Amino acid sequence: MSADGWLADTRTSYDTVAASYAEMLRDALVAAPYERAVLALFAELTRLGGEGPVADIGCGPGRITAHLHGLGVDAFGIDLSPAMIDIARRDNPDLRFAVGSMTDLDLTDSCVAGILAWFSLIHVPDDDVSTVLAHFHRVLRPGGTLLLAFHVGDGHRLKTEGYGGHPMNVYVHRRPPDRVAAWLGDAGFTVEAQLLHRPDETRHGAFLFARRGSDKE
Repeated sequence: MSADGWLADTRTSYDTVAASYAEMLRDALVAAPYERAVLALFAELTRLGGEGPVADIGCGPGRITAHLHGLGVDAFGIDLSPAMIDIARRDNPDLRFAVGSMTDLDLTDSCVAGILAWFSLIHVPDDDVSTVLAHFHRVLRPGGTLLLAFHVGDGHRLKTEGYGGHPMNVYVHRRPPDRVAAWLGDAGFTVEAQLLHRPDETRHGAFLFARRGSDKE
């Protein structure tokens, strides 16, 4: 499938489920202590690296963006789905949100102190991941922190329904952490930590922390 094809399907799918997705996941972090801890660590690392804005890329309705803001991070959100961005702006009028694609980020070079992709890389086909990571490297300033959260496994499945039974048409990709870490290395990042979430269950996730080195490294 071409980039235009899967991007259009992803945009339409999340426009369709935006309202139910936002409602179903609104309070999900309350019962997710490990995810809150990972986000708190990310917030600390971005502050240690110096003040600056942090991009939540694939932000959906803005719940993680708002959580980071509550941790003292100057977070803003970008998402492919206009309907998701409408909800994010409605629910968080004091935060910044924009429609955009991680495959073609409309951000200037070295403009952010941190990047978060919270289970948003899961719909990007393998062949397009290098393009996404190249954009992440370009817009992240030297020394900045990148956090990727993704589903662990090998292969993909077509998701045709979700979030209240609404129709969807997106592929969900599951990847071994070592493969993602290798892609990060190829893109110029240094992986600093790898955490597995619920590793004994059939559906589990991973969190990879990486840093963009200084231009002198």
